[in-house]
Amino acid sequence: MEHSRRTFLAGAAGLAALTVEAAYAAPPAEAAPADRAVAGSIAGGAHAAAREPFVVRSADGVMLAGEMQGDSQRPEILFIHGLRQSRLSWEKQFTDSALRDFRLISFDLRGHGDSDKPSALEAYSEADRWADDVAAVIAGAKLRRPVLVGWSLGGFVAGAYLRKHGGSAIAGINLVDAVTKLSPDLLTAEAGAFTRTATSHDLAERTAATADFLDACFHQPPTDVEVRRMLVVNGMTARAVNEGFVRTEASDLEPVFKAYSGPILLTHGLHDRLVRIVMSERIKSIHANSRLSLFSNSGHSPFYEEPVRFGQELAAFVMAANHG
Repeated sequence: MEHSRRTFLAGAAGLAALTVEAAYAAPPAEAAPADRAVAGSIAGGAHAAAREPFVVRSADGVMLAGEMQGDSQRPEILFIHGLRQSRLSWEKQFTDSALRDFRLISFDLRGHGDSDKPSALEAYSEADRWADDVAAVIAGAKLRRPVLVGWSLGGFVAGAYLRKHGGSAIAGINLVDAVTKLSPDLLTAEAGAFTRTATSHDLAERTAATADFLDACFHQPPTDVEVRRMLVVNGMTARAVNEGFVRTEASDLEPVFKAYSGPILLTHGLHDRLVRIVMSERIKSIHANSRLSLFSNSGHSPFYEEPVRFGQELAAFVMAANHG
């Protein structure tokens, strides 16, 4: 990874898974280059549906920006991105032919992308605020019963939603290298270090940590063009997001996922440098209607590093969740 680290820092000019067994059968393992090649052809325009932008306001007045595509009567998938990322994280899913027959929705979390960026730490430390954001998107986008896909911080946000609003309005949850409990034994030492450096009031330290954090999100590094865009998005994130989130009063959401009666798909990259696989294994052990899928060629971002397999498994899960 040293070569990819140098590439990332240079670009910076010198964070960021059931019921019908057959539906969950993982496709044959694909070589990483083939997966990336197919994904590239998909992203090149083989399937380019019209995007519908939307804006909603959460319960505390925070404006959230998002977009959606696909037939409104199709099964719905609501994507929730990770820390320091944005709705652009899901570009490969929005152009994936395996997901063309679904209603796809994504939005920028508070403090990220085009959404409002409150400066108060409690805007991010209070789990109910994240919960209300998801509820606002579901209501504002007129979603009927979506599957939530929560990546990293997005998994915490999905859990916060369950904690406050329950699971009756959703069909299932896909946790992707998700943070479901803030505990040193479930996060890596590298992730722990970022809780300090990424919230530093020293601009130089925080800038370097941003590039390092982005590097740590991948086992298969993105292209230079992709990295430049990701760095811009990471740099747009309010410092208060990191600083507030690590102070959350809801540090353990495992009981929430245990109590949830719907299906859970756990997706985790074997080379994740931030969230230990045991985080996902713990949810698998306490939730009977769950399945763990490990991605051997991925780090923290299997939806980006192995998008073809990810799309196929997500499509199967959503169909099963809606017809189980």
